[in-house]
This record gives sequence, structure tokens and C-alpha cells, in this order.
Amino acid sequence: MLDRIKCFCKYIGKNREYVLGQLSADAVIIGSGVNSLVCAHHLAKRGWSVIVLEQADEPGGAVRTGEYTGAGFAHDWAAMNLSMFAGSPYFQENAAELATHGLEFVGASNCFASVFPDDTWLGIGTDAVANRARIAAMSETDAQAWDALTAAFPAESEHILGLLGARMNLRAIASIAWKSLRKKGAGGSLDLARFLASSPRVWLEETFESPKLRALLGSWGMHLDFAPDITGGAMFPYLEAMANQAFGMALGKGGAGTIVTAMQGAIEARGGRILCSTPVERILHADGKATGVIAGGETITANRAVIANVAPRAMLELTGGSGTDRYDTAMKKFRHAPGTMMIHLALSDLPDWAAGAELRDYAYVHIAPSLDQMARTYAQATAGLLPDEPVIVVGQPTTVDPSRAPEGQHTLWVQVRMAPGEIRGDAAGKITATSWDEAAQPFAERALALIEHYAPGTRSKILAQRIVAPTDLEADNPNLVGGDQVCGSHHLSQHFLFRPARGYADGSTPITGLYQTGAAVWPGAGTGAGAGYQLGLKLAGK
Repeated sequence: MLDRIKCFCKYIGKNREYVLGQLSADAVIIGSGVNSLVCAHHLAKRGWSVIVLEQADEPGGAVRTGEYTGAGFAHDWAAMNLSMFAGSPYFQENAAELATHGLEFVGASNCFASVFPDDTWLGIGTDAVANRARIAAMSETDAQAWDALTAAFPAESEHILGLLGARMNLRAIASIAWKSLRKKGAGGSLDLARFLASSPRVWLEETFESPKLRALLGSWGMHLDFAPDITGGAMFPYLEAMANQAFGMALGKGGAGTIVTAMQGAIEARGGRILCSTPVERILHADGKATGVIAGGETITANRAVIANVAPRAMLELTGGSGTDRYDTAMKKFRHAPGTMMIHLALSDLPDWAAGAELRDYAYVHIAPSLDQMARTYAQATAGLLPDEPVIVVGQPTTVDPSRAPEGQHTLWVQVRMAPGEIRGDAAGKITATSWDEAAQPFAERALALIEHYAPGTRSKILAQRIVAPTDLEADNPNLVGGDQVCGSHHLSQHFLFRPARGYADGSTPITGLYQTGAAVWPGAGTGAGAGYQLGLKLAGK
């Protein structure tokens, strides 16, 4: 299937002038990330003609799978965890259709763990009894707090997930607040509001006494630009912990790209088209209304909507400005999170973690031993420094899905968080390079040395590797500005009603018929595709 996608995309690239000159559609969609494909599929199901234009030679954006280290080793380019997609309203509605196009998940029951300098570990999986026992071994008081969180999760998740899945406008906020007041009362609703505004550190220190448990959960905030002391980040460690215990973690069979392949098949089966190697040069609009795009020097007419899955600054470049100063200023000043380095490893065997052989069974192992270390790493990266001790996320997908590597061998998916998009110096004072072309290798060596420290002998198991610097991520996908994999900070000033700007969290823009989708739009990053699904509902209904 992957070969079919690439061949089709290469054909379109070589024959762009012939193909594009004949095109028009109800919806012309710029970019083929998950939100674009979800929106395109939703519209196609409701009778819209759709064309998706992708500048790269294959669709998927940050959700792709390829043999980046050699034949037989399937690596996820950026996103690996598909739990949000598997739990999304879009997937629940379309599961059967996507399955006919090859979508298959594999579940991880041992979800995530952290390792610590004293060769101990702590992890969360679907075995609630085992989770509690590991926590109780460190603190019975924390085990009791965990019991309380577990018991309350079904009721609390209704409110939190309801908020994250809602359209972000004043009417929706009022409805959510009213439901909370009815079920939780004024006091309970205020407690919920305080929790939503709390930083990871505040919530974790108020809830647990074990520094290791705090670090285990706090590491999830780093996935979404919420360092320990960033206001508004408490909900993400909470949700990941409780959801993983309740439901486990979902990975794509054969790689995360399976969701892209399935959606492409579903879109094309309904008459939609996905054209790769086709960068859009300009969005056409006149008298305040979008009419189409220029791609490959040709005009493609949009009869009903132009939908741009682009970073906010690119909206300014493509439109030449909307004519609304407040919106244009918000797009120009949109803040991106620090970058990420990816390291793809082909291994002869999984790492032998010094803390315990059980860690070989976990989908994720975090090397982030304390909240203070995470806070320091984040501060260094935002200051433009290469962190002296970056946070490492070690994904072990082949422990869950052996099909991703030749028999008996493995892949390792390594995220190095955080990393500056532009290097101003090295916090450790050892790397003198200030360009990623020269700094990528030594910084990757720093990350690999950390893995080697916690899992001795890992280096000797490396068969091949691919280092992807933040600048490589941006070159591949312009939405990942400076290697920012979440396409924009989720801090409170740029979240909820303010993502990407006040009054435009529903994907609308000041230009009639022009819409924005993707991770820069509420509800933000991740594979849940909420922005694309909500926009599809807005445009075509259920």
C-alpha cells in the first residue's frame, strides 16, 4: 500500500501541469496531515468533492512510517502513539470503513515507564493492581491517592474530555459550565477550574509525595510543551495516566502510517483526490471571499471552501494578509514550542534496562528522572541552548508490534526533548557548533549516551541509525517550525478560545470560505484529529 501511495504521488509530481489544469472541487485542502484527511473524508462522505494538495512526495505530515534505517525496519517519522485517534469520535464513526482499507491497531498493555539514577523504575499499564503495588512500594499514601483518582476518573473524564472535544466558542463553554454546575455544584466546578489552570508541578506535589511518581507522570507534560511549572499543564499527566490504566495504548499495526493509508483509501473510494509533490503557492481571494489556490502555476478552483492545514505564519504568506489587523497580528505572533530531535534506530535486540528486564515490555520508557531536571531542560531549550541533560522518550514499538522489524530484531523510536530550533550555545559547554548541520551528531551522541547509561550495551546493538534534527523536521514539514512537533505552544494564552486566536478557534478566518485546520487550531496537537473533525461537522454537518 505504501508503494502505491508513493508511485501515485510521484506520477502527480511529474505530470502536475497536465493534471492540475483540469481541477476544481467543492473543498480544496492544503496539506495532508491527519486533520486534513479526517476533514476530507468527512466532507466526501457527505457528497462534497475534495482535493487534497500536499507539498511532500507522500501524505501524512508528521504521521508517516518509512524504512529510514534499511529494508524491513519500519519507523514512525514523528507520531507513534495513536491512542487519541483510536478513541476519537471520528474513528468511532468510521471504524468499519477504515478497517476495509487496512487500518489495524495493536494494543500495548504495558504503556509507559520511567527509569531513575538509582536503577529503579516505575510504570503504568492496564493492570491496576500491579500499578498500585508499584506505587505503594514507594508510598502507601500515594497508593491511596492513586486509588481515589482511579475511582473518580469515569466521572471526571466526562467533564475534561467533554471540554477537549467541544467546539471552542462561548456557547459551548457556557453549556459545559452549566453541565458541571448541575453535576458537581459550585464548589466542585471551581475545583475543576483550578485543576485545569494548574501547572503539572502544582498538581503533582499537592497529590503525591514520591518524587519518582511525580516525575513519571510529569514527563507527559513535556510531550505537549508543558514543562513542570507551566500553568494549565496538569490535565495532561493526569489524563495519560488514567487513560492508559483504563484503556491501554494503541499503536498502528505496521506503523502509525496505517491511519494515513486507510484514510487515503477511504477518500479516494469516495471520489476524492490526494495530489502529492504539489506545493500551494497562493490562496486566491477577492472581495473578502476565498475562491481557490495557485499550485504548480495553475489555478485550482474551490467551489465552497479552501481549507489550510498550515502553521499560522504561513496563512499570512499564502493569503498576503486577511485585511483584519487583529487576526493577521495573531498569526504573525503565534508562538511555537521548542523543537524535537528524532533518532531512529535499527537494533539487533531491545535495550537491557539496568532497572529491570520488565522494562523491555513497555511501549514508552522516559528518561526524565525529576521535575527539576525537566524544568531545567525546558528553560535551556527556550533560551536557545542545547540541554545538558535532555528529556529522552524511548519508544519500543516492536515489543508490541514485531511486524515492524525482521524476525528477532527491533526498532527504537527516540524523541529528544527539548531542543532549540535555533542554537545559541550549549548548556554543557561542550558543543561549539551553532548550526544543526554540525550540531546534530554530537547532540544525538549526548542522547544516546543517556540511553547507554540506563541500558548498558545498547550501542553495541545498533545496526543502523537515522538522526533527524529539528531543522530536518521543518524542511520535511513546514508546519513543524523549528522542529516544533505540536505546531504551537499550548500555554493558556494560546489555547482553548485563543487557539490560534480569539474568535477563530473554530477554524474560521476573516476571509469567507477560507478555513484553517491542524494542530495550530483548537483542540491542538495529537492524533485525535479534533480540529479536522470539528471543521467537517461545521461545514457539512453530521
